[in-house]
Amino acid sequence: MIQPQQGITPFPGNTEEMPEQPRDEMRDYVGRDLLPSKRALVTGGDSGIGRAVAIAFAKEGADVAIAYLDEREDDDAHRTRALVEECGRRCFLYRTDLAEATNCTATVNQAIHDLGGLDVLVNNVAFQSPVEQFDDITPEQWSHTFAVNIDSYFHVTAAAVPHMERGSSIINTGSINGLRGNAKLIDYSATKGAVTALTYSLAQAFVDAGIRVNCVAPGPVWTPLIPSTMPSASVDGFGEQAPFGRSAQPDEIAPSYVFFASEMLSSYYSGQVLAPVGGEIVPG
Repeated sequence: MIQPQQGITPFPGNTEEMPEQPRDEMRDYVGRDLLPSKRALVTGGDSGIGRAVAIAFAKEGADVAIAYLDEREDDDAHRTRALVEECGRRCFLYRTDLAEATNCTATVNQAIHDLGGLDVLVNNVAFQSPVEQFDDITPEQWSHTFAVNIDSYFHVTAAAVPHMERGSSIINTGSINGLRGNAKLIDYSATKGAVTALTYSLAQAFVDAGIRVNCVAPGPVWTPLIPSTMPSASVDGFGEQAPFGRSAQPDEIAPSYVFFASEMLSSYYSGQVLAPVGGEIVPG
């Protein structure tokens, strides 16, 4: 079991406990019927980027299923479901630990049963635990970070793809840290680099099946993951290092997922990384 660092909210955290409430309910977003009757599964969909994506998808006409970790996130998950239902769409909730491969398969199978199929998969679940130096990373932390951040992407995708038809879309959540590294998030950055490579590889593997695979790699985003995994000194001024001088709000990131989910907008895109990073020049 990975123990939280002293002075931070225990992972996974929830929106209510954040010192400043994020914008993650897509209140100003107006849908254009870009995902009519589509069926989407969003892992880590209870809050933050996942919540904003789920609501944006619903506003575009999709039914949504979301997976989240445990009972500490129940309130956030039920809030997300209520917001999706306000859009006139269905929303199914699955409380499960996707660090376990069997849970990944079971979640996908349940989503396909409840939704009646699957057109869009968003691999978004994530864990991080900053360290001061490399040897602070225990083998247990290394294994857990990989189990959540990359192994789950493999297992969820492997269960989903046999049920996805031509025109379907898989969207992986990467990170700026997977593109340029981070000395205090070494294991997290390594997994996000793996997400980028996985995206490139799956795009090639699924091209004949007509399934597009892309990645959104945000810079700093104000979500419950931040105060629940970072010391208060790092939370204060979070994101100010970006050229824009601030972190993003989840509402600013979700439209990138709509872009990749919609055939109308991105039918000629696969194996691409879209990086909303607040003005930073992305390496590569």
